[in-house]
Amino acid sequence: MLKIEVSYRGLVVFGLALASLWALFELWPVLLLVITAFIFMTALLPYVEWLCRRGVPRVAAVLIMLLAVLSLLGGMIAIVVPAVVNEFRDLRDNLPQEARKFEEFAADLGFDTERWRLEDRAGDIDWAHLVSGRAAVDYGQRVVLGVISAFTVIVLTAYLLVDTPRLSAFLYRFVPNGREPEVKHFLQALNRVVGGYVRGQLITSVIIGLYTLAVLLLVGVDNAVAFGVLAAFADIIPLVGALIAIIPATVAAFQESPTQALIVVGALLAYQQFEDRFLVPRVYGQTLNLPALVVLLAVLVGGELLGIPGILLALPAAAAGRVFLDYYLDKRSPAVPQPGATDEVLAPDRDPAPP
Repeated sequence: MLKIEVSYRGLVVFGLALASLWALFELWPVLLLVITAFIFMTALLPYVEWLCRRGVPRVAAVLIMLLAVLSLLGGMIAIVVPAVVNEFRDLRDNLPQEARKFEEFAADLGFDTERWRLEDRAGDIDWAHLVSGRAAVDYGQRVVLGVISAFTVIVLTAYLLVDTPRLSAFLYRFVPNGREPEVKHFLQALNRVVGGYVRGQLITSVIIGLYTLAVLLLVGVDNAVAFGVLAAFADIIPLVGALIAIIPATVAAFQESPTQALIVVGALLAYQQFEDRFLVPRVYGQTLNLPALVVLLAVLVGGELLGIPGILLALPAAAAGRVFLDYYLDKRSPAVPQPGATDEVLAPDRDPAPP
């Protein structure tokens, strides 16, 4: 016989665990917005603290940083959207001619293009059906939800930045006496890794945007500024972002000539190798310290679970997981490292302590 005895306390704990899992499942979209806000808060916190040390009130410092970020994003969107719409309109109107041009180019390279019939297939596309009806409603709903989510993240980030000292004091109330240095070291490492990743991503996005702009200007492609900004946005996506940035610029260059498209593809592929092998290791340094396999698995898991948001949050989450693992391994060692000054990517230097 198998006899199982469960106390009332165990039943209560089990019930609370099930209720917590159910609440986590139901509230996951809200928790995702909160996690995103915490990531942005970690990235902007050093600049807010820098302004506060120079006499700027904390609320004003937070507003200055958010206005600067929103102004930058608004300007980039204002540059990209009209250019992308114009390119799409041109591509739609000239798609049969571009398809014939591509077939001729492929035939010159030795491919058998007689069965492709790309020109006929391009002419048979019903664009009105693709961008109307149910599809238009779905895209409209996604845009509205995206705008609401972005506004929610901005508001949450502002509240977190304003209330950081209060949140920190509240957190330390739960820390046992004598463990404050250990918790402080852990929080510093988490801030350095997650915030450093976001700020390091800003560096790589700016560089690929400027490089794409220079290549397109040299080749003579229209709307070069817009495609440079679009490449900066696409670079945010781990692993495949730089590859995605190649497609719109190549399509725009192909409308000029196949030769220009080949030059753009070659130049951007060369930059992708430069970014992966040289730039990223030097920008992030030891900030992430994640093996390539872990990065790939994190992106695949994040994309499978949460789609595009999961892909964007995969590396910050993996980096935070490494901090937790290091903390656990340090606890098992005889001595816990003491908190000290750490270099943070693109963060303002801290003022020296008074003697």
